[in-house]
Amino acid sequence: MSKTTLAIIAGVSAAVGSAATATILASRFHRKESPTATLSTGTVPTPASLPPPTPSPLPTPLRKDLTPPVNPTGVFQYGFPGPINDLRPNISTTSAFDRRTRNPYWVAEHITEASLNANNADRRHSYFVEDESVPEKFRAKLTDYFRSGYDRGHQVPAADAKWSQDAMDQTFLLTNMCPQVGEGFNRDYWAHFEDFCRRLTNHYPSVRIVTGPLYLPRRDSQDGKWRVSYEVIGNPPNVAVPTHFYKVIFAEDGKTGGDVSLGAFVLPNARIDNEKPLTSFEVPIEAIERASGLEFASKLPAQRRKKLCEQITCSLLVRDYSDRQKNLAGSAPPRRISSPSGSS
Repeated sequence: MSKTTLAIIAGVSAAVGSAATATILASRFHRKESPTATLSTGTVPTPASLPPPTPSPLPTPLRKDLTPPVNPTGVFQYGFPGPINDLRPNISTTSAFDRRTRNPYWVAEHITEASLNANNADRRHSYFVEDESVPEKFRAKLTDYFRSGYDRGHQVPAADAKWSQDAMDQTFLLTNMCPQVGEGFNRDYWAHFEDFCRRLTNHYPSVRIVTGPLYLPRRDSQDGKWRVSYEVIGNPPNVAVPTHFYKVIFAEDGKTGGDVSLGAFVLPNARIDNEKPLTSFEVPIEAIERASGLEFASKLPAQRRKKLCEQITCSLLVRDYSDRQKNLAGSAPPRRISSPSGSS
């Protein structure tokens, strides 16, 4: 697989469009389709044309009679350089924090019909706060977001933790936030996507969701080279602005050793038309793993896996969230956006 092809796979951006995102990411793993003509810069090799993989040479075993004259690990006496993933288990979320970008690597949640039906919290009593469990010099700060032009975007939404005020308060930690485009995304399409995840509890007794940011390359229109480029907000610049966001969904049938319906989606951090079908953002879970460097289902056997959007209809209900920060009561009647695939 050429470097160009790999870059194309990872580099799909908001300007390209969501349909191309799904097609190109899928082509990397299924090799059934080539990238669109707009993106292609060369011939995509077929499986038959690819050379057989060359195994990496094994390191030469150290001679037992050899005593090294140096000790590289001796630097640990002064401290372990890292990387350190600040694992943050809370009652409503569990997350791993990236000290370099000041964003989470991932945030996990668990929702059920009972947890969503409980109404023991009020968002008006929750406040955005810095997470003091992260060392101050690596911490995202409230001032970083001030007049940045971006929302403090929940990775696990507050509406998923109404079962306790403490649980909801924990979703307002900045370790659960990333800078997100507000109008057209965080307050619109992303909010409808979060609602879709909650509605899965109408079909499954247990739903687990992992959400996080991605930083994908784009091809430079001037020299044709691929680069990772993203804004950094704060003064001094402190918090990276992701180019994309992912959700990996595990919809469990509730049986011991039962089936798990998997859904994986990648959305650009940009305004998205509410008419865009959710399935146009569906990707293989392996695509997110390769782009993020994370693994999500390594212990889930293939025989237990089902494709979420083949089991239920993956579609949005468009609601009016434009004033949800000002008026938390009431909502406009929903409007269904049909999906071209899936069955109810």
